Order: sequence, then structure tokens, then C-alpha cells
Amino acid sequence: MKRTMIGLSAAVLALSLSAPAFADHGHDGHDGRPGHGDGKFGRATLTGFASLPAETYVPGSEPSGFKLGTAPVNGITAPFPGQPVQGFSGVLRRGDGSFDVLSDNGYGNKANSSDFLLRIQRLKPDFRSGAVKVTGGINLSDPDRRVPFPLTRQDRTLTGSDFDVESIVGSSDGTYWIGDEFGPFLLHFSSTGKLLEAPIALPGVQAPENPYLNGAQPNLGGSKGFEGMARSVDGRKLYPMLEGTVAGDPAGSLRINEFDVRKRSYTGRKWIYQLEAPGNAIGDMITVDENRFLVIERDNEQGDAAKLKKIYLIDVRDRDRDGKVDKTQVADLLDLANPKRLGGFGTTFRFPFVTIEDVVILDDSTLGVLNDNNFPGSSGRTPGKADNNEFITVRLSRSLDADPRATR
Repeated sequence: MKRTMIGLSAAVLALSLSAPAFADHGHDGHDGRPGHGDGKFGRATLTGFASLPAETYVPGSEPSGFKLGTAPVNGITAPFPGQPVQGFSGVLRRGDGSFDVLSDNGYGNKANSSDFLLRIQRLKPDFRSGAVKVTGGINLSDPDRRVPFPLTRQDRTLTGSDFDVESIVGSSDGTYWIGDEFGPFLLHFSSTGKLLEAPIALPGVQAPENPYLNGAQPNLGGSKGFEGMARSVDGRKLYPMLEGTVAGDPAGSLRINEFDVRKRSYTGRKWIYQLEAPGNAIGDMITVDENRFLVIERDNEQGDAAKLKKIYLIDVRDRDRDGKVDKTQVADLLDLANPKRLGGFGTTFRFPFVTIEDVVILDDSTLGVLNDNNFPGSSGRTPGKADNNEFITVRLSRSLDADPRATR
């Protein structure tokens, strides 16, 4: 979920949990190997830093930001000369050193993002030079009229007023599954960005932006839908994760649902992730193996005020039987060792952004992490200056013992 830019716009339900009978491969932190006995991780280390300037636009793209007003925000005044390469909310590794990165709904909400075109950006970081190169990308569209409700544009190019896309997984056939927050919906796109089928709703859950509310009361906060989504290692299931708590659920509890890709339906299995504090949010969720996933959790502060920006390893087997997935911290993004002083920073590196929404496994002990810079609204690195999009690599204190299919 993008934080609305400053000055731009202003009973406990007992949830039935049903964990699948997954095989136990011994990934519980008690495998007897050095450093693995207690299941805990130590301090993580920054191993790479690259940055894309905030004012980076898609070459030859349409101007945007006409609904943001004319007051400068962090030194930048709308409208903008093109489509910003920003708002990173999901990342996929391509295997050639480049990455597919999902830009979200644009400028913070449905009302002000009708001229922001939804897009998958293609980036290539160079950690030697510290630069990130934009090598291409694809716009998302619905030329075959799969969406049954009205869209913003007659040409059916999708915009940030149509969907708030926040999570992405790739399929073996080259297509993309994308999680939306307005419905929330699952969206299935071709390798060229064409919507392949009608949006798939989550039964029983509706956000205020849902086009099918028809005057009914929403039971999820605005843009609090599918912020994270993982794919099973065999590709048969998706695990979309809500960013917000469904009305009636315990405070700070987030549902993870299971979706059967072949049947195109939810299985009814679900799990609960408990936030460290009800005001926190999650930023991403990715697969480690058939039982375990990585989740970014963050507070809603930036800069010096930021107190919690962490990556957790979760286990859906719920070993302590408390009705929630088990959580183990693997990295504190506000306290990364930086012995080489990468990026020109000191020996402790902080990733102090309000929205950190992208994590990818690079190898069994190295993660890639990116921020969503809410262009131009976030200023977590330097007060009063719009944040760049930073791409960092982080070495964990020990390996994840991930399924090899999760690291490809």
C-alpha cells in the first residue's frame, strides 16, 4: 500500500485454520548443522547497494500527475514529464542479472492516479557502479475486455484508478499473477501484459474500492488487499496475503489464503500472520519452501522515526500451536552491518523507508531488497528530498536451506 502523499489527499471472529499436511523436510532450525541449532539468525550484512534516481521516467511515455496539485512535494512539482519508474511493490528475478519489478497504483489512491499507467518495469542493478539501469518494461492492459466493470481509459490500458497492484509471481509458462488491493483481486496477465481472464475476487472480503460493493459495508481497509503473494514451489498454488485485518478478526492479524491455480478457485485453507503491532503493515511475501516463506514487516514511519523494518521467516506448520504462523527474524533492515561502508554510509546501514515492499532470494543466504519510494512523497533518506529507489543485497548470518526451486 502506498502512503498518501503529504498535502495531496487527505468482537473477535474465530478464524478456522487448516494447515495442509506438508512433508517435514527438517527445516525447523534443529538440523544439527553449525549455527543452526537454535533456529535463530544473527545480524545481517549489507553486501550490495545501487540506486535509481527518483526523477526517472519511462522514455517516450505520457505525462502524468495532473491530479496532484501544483504545490512542490519534496522539491518536485507535478505534473511530471512522463511516467515515473517508481512505486516498486514486487520483484521477480529473471536469471540474467535483471529483474521484473512491479510499479503499484501510482500516486497513493484511486482518485489521483488515473493518469498513472500500471507497468512491470525491467531493471538491471550494477552493484559495482552503484547504478540501476532501466532496460525496458511492459504496460498492463485489458484489450480483450476481461474486466466486467468500467475502466478509466477507452484504450483499456490499466491505470492506478482501476487497480492497485502490489504483489507479483511468475509462472513457468511466462505469465504473471498479480495481487490487487482494491478488490482485492487476483489478476492473470500474459508475458506481454495482457489480462487473460476476469479478475478473481476473494470470497467474503471487500475493500472500500471494490466495484461490486453496491452500497454494502466493506470489511477491509482501503487499499489493504493483496500486498504480498507467494507461489508454491511446484507452481500449483498461490498464497496471497492481505495487508489489512478483516473486520472481526483479532487486531493486527492478517489472513494468508491458498488459491489453486489449476482449479482457479480458493481452497478454503488459510493461515494467520500476527503483526508485531496492529499499526504495522507487511510489504511482501515470497516462498522459501513448501512450508516456509519470507515476509517483510514494517512500521509506518521513515527516517530517524522508523523503528521496525524487518524480514521474518515464517512457518505455516505452527509448531507452537498458537493458531498463527511461526515467525523468526532473519534481518533487521535498520541495523545491517556495513563493514565495507557501501553506498558511502557508515558501518551500520539503515534502510529507513516508510514502504519497503520487495524481497527476492538471490542465493541461499543472500536477499535482494527494494523500497517503494512513493514518488515524490517519501523522504526517508534525506528530509525534504524525494527518495530514490534503492536496491540492496543482504547476506544473512546463515543459510535459509531453501528449496532449490525457490532460488531460481
